[in-house]
Amino acid sequence: MKPISLDNFEFTGHEAAKLGDLHALDAHDREQLLMSGVDVEEQGRSGSFLHMDHSGAYCKTNRPGVEILNIKDALKKYDGLPEYFWKLVDPEKDEATRKARDVLHGGYFIRAEKGAKIEEPVQSCLFIKANKAGQSVHNIVIVEEGAELHIITGCAVSHQTQESAHVGISEFYVKKGGKLTFTMIHNWGENVAVVPRSAGYVEEGGQFLNNYVLLRPVKYLQMYPTITLGGTGAVARFNSVVVAPKGSYLDMGNRVIMNAPDTRCEIIARTIASGGTIINRGHIKAGQVPAKGHLECKGLILGGGVIHAIPELEATVEGVELSHEAAVGKIARREIEYLMARGLDEDEATSTIVRGFLNVDIMGLPDKLKQVIDKTIAESQKDMF
Repeated sequence: MKPISLDNFEFTGHEAAKLGDLHALDAHDREQLLMSGVDVEEQGRSGSFLHMDHSGAYCKTNRPGVEILNIKDALKKYDGLPEYFWKLVDPEKDEATRKARDVLHGGYFIRAEKGAKIEEPVQSCLFIKANKAGQSVHNIVIVEEGAELHIITGCAVSHQTQESAHVGISEFYVKKGGKLTFTMIHNWGENVAVVPRSAGYVEEGGQFLNNYVLLRPVKYLQMYPTITLGGTGAVARFNSVVVAPKGSYLDMGNRVIMNAPDTRCEIIARTIASGGTIINRGHIKAGQVPAKGHLECKGLILGGGVIHAIPELEATVEGVELSHEAAVGKIARREIEYLMARGLDEDEATSTIVRGFLNVDIMGLPDKLKQVIDKTIAESQKDMF
């Protein structure tokens, strides 16, 4: 499939009004946020951020030790963020990065202060409500030395949006001994084009844990985030759960560059094509020893579709330990028959196997968010079958 031209979308003229709180959204939009992991009640959240169409609509910090700003405000406050803004992503990389460089609608700046242990997640949402809107945001996350932070980001469109595009630049910085858990839930629409460009850098003893969930239709998605482990003992983990129904084209994956000794990484993807196309990429590059990395891509095809798994392992020094496991297939008949023998009908047996395949328990999510994802998986299964 040819890349979507961003020239087909409107990158001006869709300013959103400021909101006093998230309850100001209408009921349909609140539901879209909820299905993207964003709680309008803000219970159990250390802060919230909402960007709607072409402007920031809501920003609130609820706990000391964490700073949340619109990226435009952060650029003013910190003199252009010279150490962080456009330092990990090349603005000349492609059409998407050039658009993001030339048109900045907003985005979030989230910083966990040195030593702060932020127990409750920060939630953010990048939301498109206007039809034909092209949205361009730039996000920066900084976890300072010894700090811990969990961010839940929901990306969504309004139920009334017929066609739109999202361009998102995200740069992550995890300082010495810091820990960032970043959970992204994409809740787009069947006529939406999405082209994120993300990169991160992890210092000595730092951890970057990334969870990605896509269970709803999206017309076109192309993303390949890269994390560089630049300090001794740094760790990166990616967990992805993805479904591509008919009409969805996903070109996605993750890359980890291990540039320091005693680094570890793991990339695990579970994908289901139920009529759509998934190109699932994974790349681990190790240039220091000792280093251990594992890449796992498993896919199911239900009711048609395409899965193209492309695992890559690249070692440039002797002694690294890299492994990969890739498998694409269908549900084994013996598994269905085993469950049917225990009282389930064929549809129930198939549904049970699919839910187990798309298990998100390893993501370490808050219970309320896991319930939302489980509900979304159940609803997605109706379309699969």
